[in-house]
Amino acid sequence: MARYIARRLLWLLVVVFFVSLITFGFARAVPGGPFSAEKKLPAAVLAQLEKKYNLDAPLWQQYLSYMGDILIPRITSEAVEGSLLSDYLINIPLGSDLTFQWMNFGPSYKDRSRTVNDIFRENLPVSFELGFYAFILAVVVGLPLGVVAALKQNTLWDYLAMSVAIFGVSVPSIALGPIFIWLFAVELAWFLPSGWGSWRQDVLPAVVLGVGSSAVIARLTQASLLQVVREDYIRTARAKGLREGVIIVRHALRNSLIPVVTVMGPIFAFLVTGTLVTETIFGVPGMGKYFVGSITNRDYPVIMGTILFFAIIIVLANLIVDLMYAWLDPRIRYT
Repeated sequence: MARYIARRLLWLLVVVFFVSLITFGFARAVPGGPFSAEKKLPAAVLAQLEKKYNLDAPLWQQYLSYMGDILIPRITSEAVEGSLLSDYLINIPLGSDLTFQWMNFGPSYKDRSRTVNDIFRENLPVSFELGFYAFILAVVVGLPLGVVAALKQNTLWDYLAMSVAIFGVSVPSIALGPIFIWLFAVELAWFLPSGWGSWRQDVLPAVVLGVGSSAVIARLTQASLLQVVREDYIRTARAKGLREGVIIVRHALRNSLIPVVTVMGPIFAFLVTGTLVTETIFGVPGMGKYFVGSITNRDYPVIMGTILFFAIIIVLANLIVDLMYAWLDPRIRYT
């Protein structure tokens, strides 16, 4: 198991390399630049800005310099705060005025008083918290709905459960969000319509964000469980006189969760890295608006940093999913 995990973590470096290369290439291929959208700058000023941010160097040098600042750690005696060009996400004091520093994602080209790490520190925890709440809601709601729909097939409970799932898939958050704000925040005054930090502010965006994912989990759980309950070993378990609850929980549900767990990894990564629509509707200060804005503004460091972070979360989430396979199915072994 340890060797398998070590190999997967090494593959993480390969994934980061290819994702960074593709992202870097596409970002530079789009016409325009980070300073072209502003009022036309004098040539001398534009040249100074490009020199400051290393944009006047060949593309291969820009790529190696940027990735080197992220991947290569350093031990320094300089002040931890540093400058906008040397702000590291990880700072570990080593004693004797030495500090271990790692992961410098560079400055933001548009918000020039902040670095990408500043944006990560201030906004990413909010998106992560919102996404985590939404993911928990999706699992807590989606799994029972799928189980009920499968065990009560072609009954009223099946139709009700799948109606909820279809509603979650069909109604986007851009429509569901304003409805929830009008009903639960304005008319009933149970929750607050915007902001983040208190439970009255957190509930509505978490519910709106989690509804769609819960519907996906419910539909997949139903389909997978319906297939499993028709297997021969389930009929054998019933013939042996085992209780129905034991058969469903210990035998049927556990084996049917493998495809469900498979989609949970990407769902979790998607939810915790920020969603523009939900965060905008509810005024949540997360990563969504910075990521979308960075694309239109050609803010290369924010684009690269966000996508690399998303790729790392995806790989780690899939690693956890693979490890859960071995727990769900004892026949699976990793060496």
